[in-house]
Amino acid sequence: MSDTHKTLLRGAKVLGGEPRDVLIEGERIAAVGTGLDADGATVIDVAGQILLPGLVDLHTHLREPGREDSETVLTGTRAAAVGGFTAVHAMANTFPVADTAGVVEQVWRLGRESGYCDVQPIGAVTVGLEGKKLAELGAMHDSAAGVRVFSDDGKCVDDAVIMRRALEYVKAFDGVIAQHAQEPRLTEGAQMNEGIVSAELGLGGWPAVAEESIIARDVLLAAHVGSRVHICHLSTAGSVEIVRWAKSKGWNVTAEVTPHHLLLTDELVRSYDPVYKVNPPLRTEADVMALREALADGTIDCVATDHAPHPHEDKDCEWGAAAMGMVGLETALSVVQHTMVDTGLLDWTGVADRMSVRPSAIGRLTGHGRPIAAGEPANLTLLDSAYRGVVNPAGFASRSRNTPYEGRELPGRVTYTFLRGRATVVDGKLA
Repeated sequence: MSDTHKTLLRGAKVLGGEPRDVLIEGERIAAVGTGLDADGATVIDVAGQILLPGLVDLHTHLREPGREDSETVLTGTRAAAVGGFTAVHAMANTFPVADTAGVVEQVWRLGRESGYCDVQPIGAVTVGLEGKKLAELGAMHDSAAGVRVFSDDGKCVDDAVIMRRALEYVKAFDGVIAQHAQEPRLTEGAQMNEGIVSAELGLGGWPAVAEESIIARDVLLAAHVGSRVHICHLSTAGSVEIVRWAKSKGWNVTAEVTPHHLLLTDELVRSYDPVYKVNPPLRTEADVMALREALADGTIDCVATDHAPHPHEDKDCEWGAAAMGMVGLETALSVVQHTMVDTGLLDWTGVADRMSVRPSAIGRLTGHGRPIAAGEPANLTLLDSAYRGVVNPAGFASRSRNTPYEGRELPGRVTYTFLRGRATVVDGKLA
C-alpha cells in the first residue's frame, strides 16, 4: 500500500468524547475535526464507536522460539491485533530463553515480519531464568531489538543480591526490571489462592504474603539503588498497599494488573476446571475490588494481559497436572469495559491511559500511546462499546483456546485496528 493512501474515519468518538472525523494519510494522522474533506480517501462510517490509541501490552507470552504448538509470533500478533493492540512486549521464558542478543533479535525480527503489531522483546534477567547469574542485559539493550524491559517472568528473581545487581545494571540505559513476585519457598506445591476455598478443597495454598514480601523487598531495593522496578500481574489487596506506599515516597515503582484478576475469583476453582489455574492464582472478591480501585486511582499503572497460551493437552487434564495460564489478548478490552467502564470506575480517557499511554511509557516505546492528533502515528483502535456477545474461543486468532471466559457474555468488540495507518483488523476480522 502506498504512503499516500488515505482513510477517513467518519464520526468516531475520540476517547469517548464528541464525534469527530479522523483523516489518516500514509502512516500518520493528517487531521482531526468535523466535516473533513474525504477527497481521494477510503471513507469508513464509525458513528458512535470509541476511538482509542492502539493498545500496548507489557506482558505477552508469544511462546516462539520453542513452544510453537501453543503460539507463534505470527498467531500471537494476530490475536493482539484482533484485541486492539498495536504493540506487545514478548516475555523471555521461551526455549531457548531470551537471555542473549541473538534470541531477542530473532523475536524482534519475527515481529517485524508478521506486520500485525509491533513486538518488543523482553530480555531475561538471569541466564536460563535460573536466578544465579545476570544475563547479557547490556548486549540485549544494544542489539537491534533495543531491549529496555527485563524479566524472569514465570519465575521470581528471589535472590536479593541478584535483584540488586540487575537494578543497578539497567540504570545505565534507563531500563526496568519487571518482577514476577513469588517467594518460591512459600509457594512450594501451591495450586491456588490460600484461603477458605483452598482449605475446603484441600488444594495447596498460595498465600498473599508470598507476593507481598517480594514486592516489599523490591521497592526498597529500587529506592536504595535509585532504579526502576515494575511489578508484574499484581493480585492482592496487600500488594496494592505496598505499591501505594512506595509511590507516596516518590520511588520509581510501577505495577500492572491482568484483566482476569479484575474479574475472576478463587470461588471458580470449586469447579476444578483447570482453565482457572493461573499464576498468580485467582484471589478473593475483596482482592478483586481492591485491584479495581487501585487501577482507577492510578496506584496500578496499567492493564497487562499476561496472555499465556497452552495446547489443549496441557489444560484438558486433572487440576494438579494442568499448566498455569490463560489467553487474554482478544478479550482484554472487553473485560476492562465490563469491570472498569461499565461500573463507572474509569472513562475511556482513563482506559487509553491505562492500556496505551502508561504501558508505552513504562516500556519506553516510541510511536505508541500517543495523542489522537494531527501529525501523530496512526496507531489506532476502534471499539463498538454497545456490542454484547458470548465469548467463543473457536473463533480466536490465537493458536490456543484456554480462555476462562468461554460462554460468558462480555461487552465491546474491536472493529478496526490500525498499525501506522494500515488496517490490521477490518470490521472485527483480520485484514
